[in-house]
Amino acid sequence: MAIEVFNRYETKFLLNRAQFEAMQRAIADKTIPDKYCIDGKFYTICNVYYDTPDNELIRRSLSKPVYKEKLRLRSYGTPKLGTPVFLEIKKKYDHIVNKRRTTIGLESAKMLTEHLIRPEHLSYANEQVMDELYYFVQIYNPLQPKVYLAYDRQAYAGIEDSELRITFDKNIRTRRYDVGLEYGDYGRQLLNEGVWLMEIKCAGAMPLWLTDVLSKNKIYKTSFSKYGTEYKQYLAGKDTGVKIYA
Repeated sequence: MAIEVFNRYETKFLLNRAQFEAMQRAIADKTIPDKYCIDGKFYTICNVYYDTPDNELIRRSLSKPVYKEKLRLRSYGTPKLGTPVFLEIKKKYDHIVNKRRTTIGLESAKMLTEHLIRPEHLSYANEQVMDELYYFVQIYNPLQPKVYLAYDRQAYAGIEDSELRITFDKNIRTRRYDVGLEYGDYGRQLLNEGVWLMEIKCAGAMPLWLTDVLSKNKIYKTSFSKYGTEYKQYLAGKDTGVKIYA
């Protein structure tokens, strides 16, 4: 049974190459790579974001309400149909991010999100979170897989503060055709080349040494959402491509 529950503050920054390299040096003796970031190498995270036919969830999110929520399906690399993946509700209330996710089979996730059929008695899933997911899809019925979004990530955890997490994402790619984790990892670039998205995630105040590093390298926080940025570019007509799968 797999469940991951997070309650934390998340701050985002867009870095150029010099800033990225400076951050890498600064955190080298303060953090350790997470379990997916073997030897400090980037690994691939793939996501499918679900939304209503009129894009209610992302439209609400972009209006900057006090409370907002999203639903996404996540895998580490491209999964096969029998591969367990993660289904996750991400909520944000008054700057605090809450995530609740559980392991689920890819086919079961499709049946739940797209057909409101709740999977029963999955040995690797958490029933409480499954109840919350089932309630979510009922409230927003009908939901559709709207966007595929993937990126390459380095992730680190603090040595002295295990609640501290720092991630670097590059090569963010997205598509609105062939929207499924199993179809493969490809899409158009969301950001210009040479830009990294850094996220600092912590349970409370940011460590002083980290704020000093940010100030020294003129790294300033920004409001940035991968799905939100994709949606704005989509509205501007930047989403193109040939549909391969029916």
